[in-house]
Amino acid sequence: MVPASVLGLAMMGAWAGMLEGQTAKVMLAEPPIPLLPELLRVGPDHDAGNGAPSWSGADGPVLVEDGIRRYERGQLQGAAANGSVTVYQFDDATGAASAADYLRKSAPTVVRSGVSVVVASLKGSSAATEAALRTVQVGLPKVGGTKGMSPLLPTYLPTKGLERGSEHYALGPVGYKAMGGVLPAEIIGFDKAAEVVTAKYVGKGTLTMLLYPTPQIAGDHGRQIEAEMNQEGSGAGTVKLRREGPLVLLTTGAWSAGEAQALVEGVHLRSEVTWNKPVPPEFHAEIKKTVSLLTSIAVFCGVGALAAVILALFLGGGRAAIRVLQGKPAASEPEFLRIDLSGRAAQIRADGSGSEHGS
Repeated sequence: MVPASVLGLAMMGAWAGMLEGQTAKVMLAEPPIPLLPELLRVGPDHDAGNGAPSWSGADGPVLVEDGIRRYERGQLQGAAANGSVTVYQFDDATGAASAADYLRKSAPTVVRSGVSVVVASLKGSSAATEAALRTVQVGLPKVGGTKGMSPLLPTYLPTKGLERGSEHYALGPVGYKAMGGVLPAEIIGFDKAAEVVTAKYVGKGTLTMLLYPTPQIAGDHGRQIEAEMNQEGSGAGTVKLRREGPLVLLTTGAWSAGEAQALVEGVHLRSEVTWNKPVPPEFHAEIKKTVSLLTSIAVFCGVGALAAVILALFLGGGRAAIRVLQGKPAASEPEFLRIDLSGRAAQIRADGSGSEHGS
């Protein structure tokens, strides 16, 4: 027979476990802020989703590479303007900038706002279209901190002679290839957190700028790019390669030698350059190794100094204790303190004084 008290405790424990399990399952999740205003979130064409869009084709892989989080598509129906509007939200502003440059090649209207990209295909008056886009932009989620910072690399492009709309900013090999990059994607170093921007100049050629986390990584991939250009030879046009710290510049196409040289030498890093992307794991590992080594050296020196002090106190204290036990002063050693340089024998007395021989 099981005692009633034991049975009661078992039932109470089971009941508590059931309550705990039920409590753990109760979770309140706040829905995300809508990407589209209420006006566009109605009708049969409204679509919202998280992660990569479900369509097939080239757009999906590029947007996934750029870090898409969610999207929302709606339809505007009005007398002044009508058409479709799609909003994509990305992890950070760099991914949004890359996606915006990619989407501009096929969409009539693309606007980037922070970490979001608005793609609109509207028909009607320009004033109504602009008003609709402003309404969408005002309601978009705002992101601060490093994730909300726009990439600095495109701002280094020289503006003189720049072909408008030819700028393409890329964070990965899929988007870089889709936007017509001039270099093989495998030698750029996207796995080392590289950023690339390419632009065409009217009647001349193409400028490619690459930004890396460290000058060492830039040097390694700069040498690979130089070897690739040497293999292509004259087919690449006028090639001028220059590296400044983590920045690599490359000209290709129908430049004159003087124009290409002046272009790459005229671009310089500014003091406000910051890196808001995660650096590659190898860079983190090297930093951790250096910090660990310096910490180990400091700890070893500290332990050695402490051990030396403890050993000195132990030996000195032990020697003083032995002298006290022998009835001698702890801090004096008269038989070692007197040095007779006369060359005559002297008798050492018990009190520590000496008498000259023959006295």
